[in-house]
Amino acid sequence: MDEREFDDFYSASFQKITGQVYAMIGDRDEAQEVVQEAFVRAWAHRRKLDRAEHPEAWVRTTAYRLAVSRWRRTTRGRRPADRALGAATETAAPSETHVALVAALKQLPESQRQALVLHHIADMPVHAVAREVGVPEGTIKARLSRGRAALAALLSDDPHGGYPEGATHA
Repeated sequence: MDEREFDDFYSASFQKITGQVYAMIGDRDEAQEVVQEAFVRAWAHRRKLDRAEHPEAWVRTTAYRLAVSRWRRTTRGRRPADRALGAATETAAPSETHVALVAALKQLPESQRQALVLHHIADMPVHAVAREVGVPEGTIKARLSRGRAALAALLSDDPHGGYPEGATHA
C-alpha cells in the first residue's frame, strides 16, 4: 500500500471506524484517539495490510484492543488520562437517538455489544463477525439474538421494559 492508497483508505474509513468503536466503548473522544493510534500502527504495517483481506477490520480490532488496554491501565493506576492536557476538539453533537442507543449498548455484556456493533453498525455479515471475534457463527447468532432482545427492552417506552406485566426476562 503506497502513500496515496493509504491516504485514500484513511479518508474513506476513519469516520466509519470511529463511529463503530464509539458504539463499542461509549466514549467518543477515546474512540477518536484509539482509531487515530490504530491508523498510525497501520501505516507502520502497511505492507502487511496490503495483503490483508480486510484492512478496516485490522484497524478496528487494533483500535478496540487499544481502548481496552487504556481502560485497564487507567483502572489499575487510577491516574488522570494524558489527554486531559490536550486542546479541546469540536465535534457535532450526537443525536438524542444515538445517545440513547450508545447508553443502552453500554448496559449489554461486552460480547453482545461487540457482535451488535460489528453486524449492524459496521454492516458485517455474521461469518465475518465470527472470524473477526474468533468464535463460531452460531455463537455470534446467539449473541445477536440476545443483544437485540435486551436492546429492545432497554429502548422501549414501555415502563415494564418491553415485557408484558408480570413477565420476566432471562
